Amino acid sequence: MPSQRPSDPQLIIVGAGPVGLCLANLAAGAGIETMVLEAEPAIVTDLRASTFHPPTLDMLEALGVTETLLAQGVICPSWQVRLHPSGERAVFDMSVLADDTRHPYRLQCEQWKLSLALHARLQGEGQATLRFGARVVDVRAGDAAVSVDIETAHGRETVSARYVVGCDGARSMVRGASNIPFDGLTYPETTILATTRFRFEDYLEGISNVSYCWKEGGNFSLLKVPERWRVSIYPREDVSIEDQLAPASIEASLQEIVPRAEPFAVLEARPYRVHMRIVPTYRRSRVLLAGDAAHVNAPAGGMGLNGGIHDAFCLAECLVEVLKHGGGDDRLDRYDRRRRPVAHDEILAQADRNRARMREKDPARRRELLADLQAICADRTRLAAYLRRSSMIDGLRRAAQID
Repeated sequence: MPSQRPSDPQLIIVGAGPVGLCLANLAAGAGIETMVLEAEPAIVTDLRASTFHPPTLDMLEALGVTETLLAQGVICPSWQVRLHPSGERAVFDMSVLADDTRHPYRLQCEQWKLSLALHARLQGEGQATLRFGARVVDVRAGDAAVSVDIETAHGRETVSARYVVGCDGARSMVRGASNIPFDGLTYPETTILATTRFRFEDYLEGISNVSYCWKEGGNFSLLKVPERWRVSIYPREDVSIEDQLAPASIEASLQEIVPRAEPFAVLEARPYRVHMRIVPTYRRSRVLLAGDAAHVNAPAGGMGLNGGIHDAFCLAECLVEVLKHGGGDDRLDRYDRRRRPVAHDEILAQADRNRARMREKDPARRRELLADLQAICADRTRLAAYLRRSSMIDGLRRAAQID
């Protein structure tokens, strides 16, 4: 059975993305000796999530990074569902949430900017150690501690802690080594995410910084981040991904949005598959999971990253109770009780509904859906209730009521 040595940390976090670094800052700030293990040599800065919801911005104030994000992102006072090319739309004015949050808007800011801010903050925490280039290859939980085998440039070694948290993404090694299932499904389509500095706002009247759009026979989304637009293209399912990624194919998709004589300058493009999966438990013995290691969902609505950050705050509270205040291990089950139902019933379910709505291809049904959304937007009481759900405020309030 593994046991802790005096030099071992109390907590090992696997994964130095925004969820792992958020948890590390909260734990180390509370005086918990924390080690973060990251397989990559540095913070990953590729194309990933970019949407921050109001309660997430509220929560991140405790770590002093909200103002940093606001300075590096694009504030979105509204978002919309839109028919293209007619421009008919339902616009969701987030100012109705002014009594529910200190940040009644969405923020569009690449997640790696949060990771960099949290990394910089963590370097000032005396209780924290972050090891890049440390790839976890096995996790073994015992009665008193968990052993984690890692491979580095210098060879293989083992570190131990009282608890290990897998924040290592959808392909989590921690989850796999702990034999925790990841039940759910993979949607049939492949999405292509492309970025461009082209100013869609100069050509699409009334476009919001976050816009989900129906087009003839399909859909696309436009999300503004500083100095560029992120375009999610949902191409035909009968064409190979290699053909869809060809510059000519991406160009054709962008020309459908704004026809022009000049070609679009595409900065980045990558494909990704969309999944809806969740673990049956967020805790198994001394191993816990957070973020994409525990749940993944369709990106429509921008809830994946936010849900992971909410996981980190909830789990940090439970870990502090156990590691700093002498609470029993069973107090960690509160993390599972609070976060898993919200992920299952709120995050995954809402994301699936959002995806289904935008995948609708029948023109008459689209108009019915749009009319329903426009009616919600015209009634501030209904709009506030809708936005409290879609902005994840209701889910957090529901979780807080669970002991």
